[in-house]
Amino acid sequence: MIRICIVEDQTLVRQGLCSMLALAGDMTVVAEAENGEQALTTVPEARPDVLLLDYRMPRLDGLGVLRALGEQARTQGHAPVPTLILTTFDDEELLLSAVGLGARGYLLKDVSLPVLLQAIRTVAGGGRWLQPTLTDQLQRGLDEWRPGREEDLADSITLTGREQEVLRLMAGGFSNREIAGLITTTEGTIKGYVSNILSKMGVRDRTRAVLKAVECRLL
Repeated sequence: MIRICIVEDQTLVRQGLCSMLALAGDMTVVAEAENGEQALTTVPEARPDVLLLDYRMPRLDGLGVLRALGEQARTQGHAPVPTLILTTFDDEELLLSAVGLGARGYLLKDVSLPVLLQAIRTVAGGGRWLQPTLTDQLQRGLDEWRPGREEDLADSITLTGREQEVLRLMAGGFSNREIAGLITTTEGTIKGYVSNILSKMGVRDRTRAVLKAVECRLL
């Protein structure tokens, strides 16, 4: 039985998901949260097999929840809960940010029930399920992943502390200008860091850098 936690601020949507998942036969909803802050206590207590996480929520959005739960998991020494983002936003930058923060899946809310159930089963089984509305560039980057192969290369990638910080912010979807503001430096300096990161990781763009960093467990 796949144990599921639903984090969704709209009561009707949350109740609808519970009713639909009850039809699957191999799934059960063990916990619910109605906002991001509540999720930070509900999810660790419930320890679900899969987290269905809305993106747009009050107090703390889905990316904020992913980031905070990831930090909790690292602090406590265990793997984060496999997470499937549910959203109305068909946005590749959001998808990339979610993947960079550890999400295993990304799905639009207008999908059919069979697709939702298959996505949950895939994520619960250790796979990935990304809504198939990607640009060719991002799809190629995902298709080029080779589980295990990149982990072997992790030791050969040596990033400075500042480069690691910039890489994490890249994974969060921040632009060079936004990163410069966050770490109080110039946009030109950030461009230099990004160029160094791409060179050291042997990739040609930010998308592949983030994807490779996730596979190498650098994030």
